[in-house]
Amino acid sequence: MKILFIALSNIGDCVLTLPVLDALKEKYPEAKITCLVSERPKEIFTRDPLVDNVLIFNKHSKLKEKIKLFFSLHKEKFDMVIDMRNSFFGAFLPAKEKSSPFKIIPEKIKHMKDRHLYWAGLAGAGKKRSLNVTPQDTGFIEKLLDENGLTAGAGLIVVAPGARSHVKCWSKENFIALCKKLLAEKYSVILAGDQKDQAVCSAIKNACPEIINLCAKTNLIQLAALLKKARILVTNDSAVMHIASYLEVVVISLFGPTDEKRYGPWSPMSKAVKKNLHCRPCQKAQCRFGTLACLSSIKPQEVFSQIKSVLNGPDKISPETGNSRYQRILISRTDRIGDVVLSTPVIKALREKFPEAYISVMVAPGTKEVVEGNPYIDEVIIYDKELKHKSWSRTLKFAGRLKKKKFDLAVILHPGNRVHIIAFLAGIPERIGYNRKLGFLVNFRKEHKKQEGSKHEAEYNFDLLSGLGISGGYKNLFMPIKQESENYAGELFKKWGINKGDKILAINPGASCPSKIWPVENFAAVAKQLSDVYNFKILILGGAKEIPLGEKIAGQIKQKAFNLAGSTSISQLASILKRCDLFISNDSGPVHIASALGIPVVSIFGRKQKGLSPKRWGPLGKKDKYLHKEAGCVECLAHNCKKEFACLKAVTVEDVLKAANEILANVG
Repeated sequence: MKILFIALSNIGDCVLTLPVLDALKEKYPEAKITCLVSERPKEIFTRDPLVDNVLIFNKHSKLKEKIKLFFSLHKEKFDMVIDMRNSFFGAFLPAKEKSSPFKIIPEKIKHMKDRHLYWAGLAGAGKKRSLNVTPQDTGFIEKLLDENGLTAGAGLIVVAPGARSHVKCWSKENFIALCKKLLAEKYSVILAGDQKDQAVCSAIKNACPEIINLCAKTNLIQLAALLKKARILVTNDSAVMHIASYLEVVVISLFGPTDEKRYGPWSPMSKAVKKNLHCRPCQKAQCRFGTLACLSSIKPQEVFSQIKSVLNGPDKISPETGNSRYQRILISRTDRIGDVVLSTPVIKALREKFPEAYISVMVAPGTKEVVEGNPYIDEVIIYDKELKHKSWSRTLKFAGRLKKKKFDLAVILHPGNRVHIIAFLAGIPERIGYNRKLGFLVNFRKEHKKQEGSKHEAEYNFDLLSGLGISGGYKNLFMPIKQESENYAGELFKKWGINKGDKILAINPGASCPSKIWPVENFAAVAKQLSDVYNFKILILGGAKEIPLGEKIAGQIKQKAFNLAGSTSISQLASILKRCDLFISNDSGPVHIASALGIPVVSIFGRKQKGLSPKRWGPLGKKDKYLHKEAGCVECLAHNCKKEFACLKAVTVEDVLKAANEILANVG
């Protein structure tokens, strides 16, 4: 029996058809097989001992040459023609059995290797007989590994950062960050690819000198031999991915616009890492949004986590993690700075529970820097109810734009009439929140008891996730640090003569409400006495409203104090706090930023209300302390206090000094 197998053009596509070729070899073991292939993938077939003849076809050749090839094939009188291209060769060459270009493939058959088998009329792939790796190929790779002091096995990871199309390529910066993580964990990393991948491989090698760069140093079959020695391949949607899949090597592949259900890795335990943007998979060469957000939103930490799950996990990982229920998640927290910081554990928990989900966080304009740069977030959405979206018409338009993003879960941490309306009108099918302020618009409601102050705000936030099977871990606050803010803080300290070894005390005399503001003269007294004892440089922090308070304190302190009130962004404030040894503040947002950064805090509380108590709003750091005293009030009138905020005045300078000294005595 004589069989003509007409292969596809690209290497990856050809590898996807190898199960068809294997099935033919198994079903017709005595057949003579001729393969008609393009130039690039020819090595797959020329090295195959079970293929009798390989003919090269150039689709760009002249018509005369194509006709000549057709008649030469016609003379062979093939018994079977399997034309994976649906070309005119398959259509017009006579044969007893031929693949039909009109065969309809059921939609339930998703992956291309399975679709190819069904289309060819073969029940299933046979034993893998193609991609013939010889002892010589294996010996060549073993010699390369030996020369570089490497051994095959669990610690060997191959990274192939290239792909046929640029729209399939994760950025070299992300590959560099990933490789640094792998090297830090003492894994051996080898770069692989062909000639066109040399630029990106060289960039990665320059950033990570410990990596072994074998890019363009192997042919196709030698590359297969290398992959067989590796524990894991990390790559884009590429030919290398399909070669590894065929060889049953574990693959962690990065997918952007292409469809992983059709083209994803198919070896056991493999994983396609993707972000479920509402527009993917578009399978188009050009992104209509001007940037490949589907690829750029995949973070190195997420890929690293998938690698670790394979290396440290069970022998077999199911393709379905069980956490793919939600593909696109919206987290809403549209109030103040501290509230958003205390919501960051929720963000991390949702990312860990749903690692593939596209997670957006909706915040007010004034708090965007709290979440910008958070590694667990894919997008920050700004809702400006005070200005840009103040009118109802603009709010409704905002909801319409949100609807286009096709979220399937909304977690509303701070209840509000407008937020509930927006989530409802955006068509988000599952909305988790509280049963207040139009709470009936939330379809998974939790009773609102925050006013009772029986637990911390961070814990209240976390409790909202209980229906998703998430619990614990509410204290791990996160505040991103931006490099530009680090540069700002460094230049500022240099300008003021604050050196690296200097001790720094930061104070924050302001707050969102007069009922939270400890007397200014007390802040000045504490700062002066601590500076005398510990030789502190003193920084006065705050917003624009605290400029007069800062000036007053600076005027009362004889030692040199630096008044930064009203002159820093939230991100710059974080970089400044990061350099401090102690932070003393009223109950306010910067307290939680400092706690997230591990800076010891003394926080001063006043009002006698359970919902405003330290139990709900106190700092969460291990070294942090808060001060709160009763003033004998039966009912708290808040900023309408008739006792001149006796609760705040009950906290003395000596109380704060004692708390500060206890912290400083235990630091380090």
